[in-house]
Order: sequence, then C-alpha cells, then structure tokens
Amino acid sequence: MTENTIISRCQNGDSAVFEQLVLHYQDKVLTLCRYLLKNPHDAEDAAQETFVKAFKNIRNYTPDAPFYTWLSRIAVNTCHDLQRKHSLLSLFFSDNGQEHIDSQPAHIPDPEKAYQTQQSMQALQAGLKQLSVKLRTVLVLKELEGHSYEEIADILDISVGTVKSRISRAREELITIMKKTTEQIRF
Repeated sequence: MTENTIISRCQNGDSAVFEQLVLHYQDKVLTLCRYLLKNPHDAEDAAQETFVKAFKNIRNYTPDAPFYTWLSRIAVNTCHDLQRKHSLLSLFFSDNGQEHIDSQPAHIPDPEKAYQTQQSMQALQAGLKQLSVKLRTVLVLKELEGHSYEEIADILDISVGTVKSRISRAREELITIMKKTTEQIRF
C-alpha cells in the first residue's frame, strides 16, 4: 500500500492504517525531537504528541508538500510548545544533570577514534545548545534532517530568505562556539 493510499484511507476514517505511518516515521520524528529538545524523555513525549496531533488533523493534510514535511512541522511546533513549558535547565539536561549524548556510533574498533568521536559529538551538542531556538531549529532541519530550504520554510511557516539567513547565522555562531570550546579543551 502506498503512502498516499494510507493517508487517503486515514482521511476517510480508517484509523487502523495510521499505525503504518507511525511505524514508518517514528524514528525520524524521535530523532528530530531529540535534536531540538536534548532531553530524551521530553523528546519521546514530543514525538508521541506529534503523532497524536497528526492523527487528529490528518483530514487537514493536503499533498501540496510531502507528508514528512507536514509531520516535521507538527513535531517542531510540538517541541517549541514543550520548551515554553519547561525551565531552561530541564530543556538541556537529563534528570541526573548530565548531558545526554546518544549520537555515538554503535561500533568503533579503535578506542582513540571512539574517544575523538565522542569528544566531537559532545562539543557539537554543547554548541547546538548555546544557539537560540530559532537558529538551532533551522540548523537541525537542514544539516541533520536534510530538508531543503523550501521544506524548512514550509515547516516553520517563514520565507526561504529567512531560512537562508538563519542558517547562515547559525553556522557562524556554531563555528565561533566550537572554536571557543576547542580552545578550552586544549588548556
């Protein structure tokens, strides 16, 4: 069954096939939420809420944009709503106060490379956390999720020019932050 067929059936009241959409997109949505929220528990809640909202509003989906673009917009908005509800500290740290790093490769035979990769990922995540929500969101959608400028504009309901501007600023700020972090590690 094609994605369009599944969506059409959902829009006509066949809620049983919605599970196929969830199974297909759950990992992508959860990853997006994790990058935006940094707290694994909040990310799981946001991903689940994204699918609840998508299910409730599937009748409003039109195939003008890809389904994942529409779903990503719901996820981003859900994450932003959740961020507004939590304090700044709970957004960036897990319950035990340690930063959550789950982007380590599953298997690297060389311990030195594994350590370097872990250090790089920690520096990247620390840098991302220092960006404003607006800049972090566009950077995650572009660089980590692989969306086009047009898709990001649709997801965030902003112009393509604004997307390009924010991505440029986000990259510049992230480079500056990463340089400072690298210098601090050396000393």
